[in-house]
Order: sequence, then structure tokens, then C-alpha cells
Amino acid sequence: MWLDRQSERGEKLNGDNCRCRGVMRLYELRREETLRKARHFMVFEFQPKTLEQLRAVSRDVKAKENVYWRQALSYWEMAASFVMHGAVDADLFLDTSAEGILIYAKFHHFHAETEKESGSPFMRHTAAMIAKYPGQRRSTRCF
Repeated sequence: MWLDRQSERGEKLNGDNCRCRGVMRLYELRREETLRKARHFMVFEFQPKTLEQLRAVSRDVKAKENVYWRQALSYWEMAASFVMHGAVDADLFLDTSAEGILIYAKFHHFHAETEKESGSPFMRHTAAMIAKYPGQRRSTRCF
């Protein structure tokens, strides 16, 4: 029966959960107005060239841009966590939701230095998802 098969990436697909339900719910959340603004800021407006420029947004909790930073990163980290735990189908998610990987690619070069200082990995669920699904690594090389 098709409900008991595995995805091309090896995850078991079961009849208890529609493969697309989780991806569609994540898409619905992406449409929320403030999250749309946050995502737009992160992808198109925020272009730090130095670690100091990045920190001016990522660490200033009083800045409007910091709210966008936290909201966009936490959304994509939540989504990647859902994929890593099998709550959202990996095949469908990776086919339709590349923005989180793009954000990781855009900022990951700051990762090594900030991780040493803070001990907190940058976008750890997204990084784990990219490692688990090597085809996604191509997307991170554009930055």
C-alpha cells in the first residue's frame, strides 16, 4: 500500500499523516504579515559585510531589525527541526522551502567566529538538515 512506502530519502511515510499537511501549514505561517516583513528584510534588505554590522542587528534587542532577525531565524529553525524529527516530510519541504537554506548560506560565514564566542551554534537545525541531505549543500555555496 502506498501509505507504507518510504520517501526517496529513506524516511518512512505512514498513513497517520498526510505528506503535505506540515508543509502547507508552514506555508500558511509564512503568510503572516510580520513574518513576511522579517523574511523580506533578511533576504533582500540586510546585507552585512562585517561581523560588526551583523551584530548591530542580531544583538540589539531594541532595534526593529532585531525582531525581524529573531523571527525569521526562529521560523526557519523551527521548520528545519520539524524536518529533522520527521514531523514534516523532508522531500516536500526541501522541494518547496529553500529560503531557510538561503538565509543560512547568506550568514553562515559569520558562524565560526560567533559560535566560538557564544558556544551557541548558528542555525543548528538548518545546518543539520543540510548535512543530512547533501543535495542542499549546493544552495549554500552562492554566498
